Amino acid sequence: MDAPAIAFSFAPIQSLHCDRTRRIRTIIKPTALHSACIPDFPATAAADFCLTHHVLEGAETAARTRDTTAFDWYRGHPDAGAPRLSMPTAVGPRIVVAPRLDRLPRSAISETPYYVLGPGTTTASPDQQDLAVGAYAIGAQTGFADLLAAHAVVLVLLRHKQLGDTLDSWTITRLPGTVFCDHVHEPVVLARDLIHEAGHNWLNDALAATASKISDEVRFHSPWKQTMRPAFGFLHACWAFPLTMIYTARILPRTTGDLHRFLSAYLDQQRDLLAPTASDHARALDLIADTDLRQRLHTVHQEALSL
Repeated sequence: MDAPAIAFSFAPIQSLHCDRTRRIRTIIKPTALHSACIPDFPATAAADFCLTHHVLEGAETAARTRDTTAFDWYRGHPDAGAPRLSMPTAVGPRIVVAPRLDRLPRSAISETPYYVLGPGTTTASPDQQDLAVGAYAIGAQTGFADLLAAHAVVLVLLRHKQLGDTLDSWTITRLPGTVFCDHVHEPVVLARDLIHEAGHNWLNDALAATASKISDEVRFHSPWKQTMRPAFGFLHACWAFPLTMIYTARILPRTTGDLHRFLSAYLDQQRDLLAPTASDHARALDLIADTDLRQRLHTVHQEALSL
């Protein structure tokens, strides 16, 4: 039986996706007629939003390096070549790639390596695609379908590791809807990390869509970083980690053996880390003016505290 869905659908985010996609496409190809965004299909609008940002980054890089062939490709492919790359999943068509790590660029747009879809992009191996399909399905079954549908459109698989190893994952604000993840051969674990990173993408979009300006001067102690962090980073942690806690608690009864022990230890660890954030989180939420957004962050934090 599927778990209750968490309310991730948020009208300001849908408006943001439509508006920015239209603006970017007008910049890339001013003379083209661009189809109107259909609010009744937020997942489609979110995919367009994600892919359009890949096109923008690719076109900008091509322009800076005077690569006219690449620039013309991006102008002619406002979907970043998605039809050739996409595969069906429980949350809609997804693009899963596994580029060589030594070819991932680093630049001023990100502190971490990143990857931009382009004319040379190829899909991940069949085994890696199967892993991703399983992860999206499990995420959907545990109540995170809307989150993954709108905020994990492109999955970049990084290093293959063993269960119990430290797994790195990240997102970058210039490529919303894209998730970078290490992985083990367990869809259950990949689903956890997809939810975590998609949560960061969701909150970035929500803050932008509600024009929320959070002061960098107010800082809170982060148990995850063991340091004082600006409210922005603290709120992100108090949103993304609770989402993975809720997911883990829901999927745990379906697991056995080493996987069960791994996830149990993760949930215990996160309980200990989240507990001391209760009072500071309430103060940090006061910095968010939008009532709906503030309530959503509070609800998820409280549910995780109760686990």
